[in-house]
Amino acid sequence: MRLSQLIDVGDGPAVSIGILSADLLHLGDELERLRDAGVKLIHVDVMDGVFCPRMTVGPPLVAAIPDEFVVDVHLMIDEPLEKIDAYVDAGAALITFHVESTHESRAVLERLRGRGVVRGVALNPGTPVSVAEPLLDELELLLVLAVAPGVSGQTFDPRTAARVQAARQLIAGRDVALGVDGGVTRENVCDVASLAVDLLVTGTAVFAGGDVTDNARFMLSAPLCARRTRSSSGPATAARKTAKNG
Repeated sequence: MRLSQLIDVGDGPAVSIGILSADLLHLGDELERLRDAGVKLIHVDVMDGVFCPRMTVGPPLVAAIPDEFVVDVHLMIDEPLEKIDAYVDAGAALITFHVESTHESRAVLERLRGRGVVRGVALNPGTPVSVAEPLLDELELLLVLAVAPGVSGQTFDPRTAARVQAARQLIAGRDVALGVDGGVTRENVCDVASLAVDLLVTGTAVFAGGDVTDNARFMLSAPLCARRTRSSSGPATAARKTAKNG
């Protein structure tokens, strides 16, 4: 399964909205606001308190998200091999796990093969992108993190633009999507999108203040503003701006 089969990436990145920043006591209302904004892709961060400091949600919340949304599950959990089936069964359409969380990355990807999901691996800011190279033949998404997983209050890591460029070179010639997750704000979303990624993840920028529907529409406009940024300044300048905004 390819990302383009799940959602139209068009001429810019698909935008996945992280719902852990939402008011989970009123999740139905929050999803209604996202629906009104035209959101299609919902990002669910699953943390176990082992791989990263926080503990969050599991398969029941994934299963509760209405079928009209495409559910993007980001597993920040230790040793995911024996846990991934529950997320497939719960309706995840995209499952990303961390190469740092297991010595069985290939086994995880092989277990997901043929299950009708996009298979992704995520890389922490300190992990060389080259670590993913042995997995590229089993991979549909490479997700570059711009913040450390599970730690609140971080800003976009200024090294991310260079890491994205290195990742793009790594997957050149392969049908592998490239994404960025973490620290994507209203202020830097255009520059992040202009890095020629296929997917970007944002959450706090949508739910932290103001009208959720309007915020979501603004973040969904990233492809349009990315095209303007690329046409006016070029990728190199956009990358420098992104690093500055981080």
